[in-house]
Amino acid sequence: MSDDRWLTVEEVADDLRVHIDTVRGWLRRGELTGTKISRRAGWRIRASEVEAFMQDRAKKAAA
Repeated sequence: MSDDRWLTVEEVADDLRVHIDTVRGWLRRGELTGTKISRRAGWRIRASEVEAFMQDRAKKAAA
């Protein structure tokens, strides 16, 4: 995921094989950076942010 396309919560959850509520929790807690489009449309997350998030988690897991 090294591009900067915008992803939905569902797409991120699918890519990472986690539940959509997990992704929403990361967003609410500020662990994953995204943009709240609207209440109805939900969040959009840049693919590069997902990549950085996963690299950060991998570093923390290795420590």
